[in-house]
Amino acid sequence: MAVTKIIELVGSSTTSSDDAIQAALAEARATLRNIKALDVVSVGLRGENLDEWRAHVRVSFLIERVSE
Repeated sequence: MAVTKIIELVGSSTTSSDDAIQAALAEARATLRNIKALDVVSVGLRGENLDEWRAHVRVSFLIERVSE
């Protein structure tokens, strides 16, 4: 039986919301295995001049059993 875990990340970019999503995904891929889904919860602008895109995402990945 497969079990997945979901974590939430926030990516940022000064270029676009898509780049902010890709930044979050790139970091997830660098630290997690077996990613099965990425859901975008919200995107928005932040910063003093509203010049930084932020993307709140949920990443779903399979849990691996540790061999003993």
